[in-house]
Order: sequence, then C-alpha cells, then structure tokens
Amino acid sequence: MTGTSKAIGIDIGGTKTVVAAVDSSGRVVSQTVFETRSERGFNAGLTELVESVRRVLREAKWTRESLCGIGIGCTGPVKPPRGTIHNPYTLPGWEDADIVTPLRQTFGIPVYLENDADAAAVGEFHFGAGRQANPLVMATLGTGVGGACLVNGQIHRGVNGEHPELGHIPVLPDGPSCYCGAQGCWESLASGTAIAAAGKEFGFPDSRAVFAAAPADPRAAAIVQSAVNATTTAAWTLFHTLLPQRILLGGGLGEAHFDCFAPAIHRKISRATQFSKQSVEVLKAQLGNGAGVIGAACLALPPTSSAKQT
Repeated sequence: MTGTSKAIGIDIGGTKTVVAAVDSSGRVVSQTVFETRSERGFNAGLTELVESVRRVLREAKWTRESLCGIGIGCTGPVKPPRGTIHNPYTLPGWEDADIVTPLRQTFGIPVYLENDADAAAVGEFHFGAGRQANPLVMATLGTGVGGACLVNGQIHRGVNGEHPELGHIPVLPDGPSCYCGAQGCWESLASGTAIAAAGKEFGFPDSRAVFAAAPADPRAAAIVQSAVNATTTAAWTLFHTLLPQRILLGGGLGEAHFDCFAPAIHRKISRATQFSKQSVEVLKAQLGNGAGVIGAACLALPPTSSAKQT
C-alpha cells in the first residue's frame, strides 16, 4: 500500500458499528462508534453512517478527495458484487439493503463491501498475525462464529462470489438446532450466544460468567469443554479441507480464551496422519477489535508488496 494512501474503514456488527480513518500503515487516525440498532430501519442507519464518516474525516483533518475509497466489513450474509446486505438474523430491518450505492454517490469515491470475517482476515494478513501466511484461515469466536480463508492474500470465494460460512460446519450431529437449518453447528456450540444460553440453565448470566466459573464448577466446565470440542472438530475439518499454513483465532472469545482453545486444537491436529501437522501454526489474532475496521480499509487501499512484509 502506498505511503500516502488513506481510506475509511467501516465495521458493521449486529450491536455496534465502527467507522475509522485508516492510513496505509494500518494506523487508525480517528474513529467513532455507534449502536447499529438496525431495527430503526436502513435509512436511519445510513444517515448515522454518513455523519460518522464525515466526523472521522474532520477529526483526521482529511478531505474526501484524499481518500482511495471506503471499505465495509459487514456481518453476513452479504453480496459484494451487488453491494447488498442480506442478514435478517443480526441486522433485522436491513434486508436487501444496498449500502454501496448511496455511500458512493454521497462521497464520490469507490466503495467496497465484504463479509466482516473476510475483512478481519484481510486486516490480519496485512498488519497482524497473518502476515505472509498462505493459505490463511481465520476463525472469529464471538457473539457468533465466523471465519474466512485467504489464498495468496486474496479472499477465497464460493460460487457467485459468496462467502463460505465456516461457523456452520457441523461438529455434533445430534447437537442444538441452528437457525441455518442444521443441527450441531460450530456456532451453535462455541459462540458466546450459545455458551450464554447453555449457562443460563444453571444460573450463569452470560458467557463470561461461564468461563470464570469453569475451573471450579463442573457444570460450567462441561459447557466450556463442549465449546472446545466443537472448535477442535471444526479445526480438524478446516485443516484437512484447506491445508492452511496458519490458523488464527480471533473474536472476543477466541482471543480472551486463546489458551483454552489453542492447545486443544494442537492436540487434535497432532493426530493427523495424512499431512504434515508441523507446517500448521495456530496463533492468536493481533489486531483485536480493530481487525475488522482496519481490514475493511484495506479493501479500498491499493495493494503493494510493502503491505505484506513481516
């Protein structure tokens, strides 16, 4: 990425949206956060988004003419070629919303849309724990479970440019029902939402309480172990399907409890007999909550080899 390049990164989640001015070194120059509240309707969210972009530009003392573009990472499903959002699960009220066209018309610069997991992986590839890894797989364990795969630094896409939903890898045939239509998905066992739901049956208020109680409470320990087992099974599937050089664990849960998940993944992969497990690294994502917004900005910044140096 060129030394003077600048872009706006937007990370849209079900609960909050982050807007940041990001330069070509991956530095967040200015940033603002607001509650997404998609139930207000898309027009209300778009208005706040436009105001937030203008705010971070003022704070960074940048002009829109100095920008390469705007990159958006949004909780999926999304359709990047069309620039539209299709997520009734965590963005109710925004179904079939075209977010790219109005932003492009308002600011007169290119606008790019990707799934938020893809954007986070791009950020880690350029500026975090994913540098130079090929292929790179990133799993984000948070409110839900997402993931992305990069090959030669490029986002792996499915048919029609679709984003593969790694969080819906089946890991337990008789497990909990998932909104995707399957049973026992990775997300339905290892997400913060799933852990919190299981914990509430025993009086734990949220997933944090479950993890905090696990060392002393067998009920909490069993919930955590179920999440770990789901993650190791998914990692085994990813390892044998994609043969990544590096697997990154990100998201609030993945990073906070990396020392719980990573050793179990290593033990699982060590049993592989068909491939060299020594070539696979399991690392904690480095950019934290900034991965999504930095990666989104990378979608608009022009690539050069300098961005991929370790």
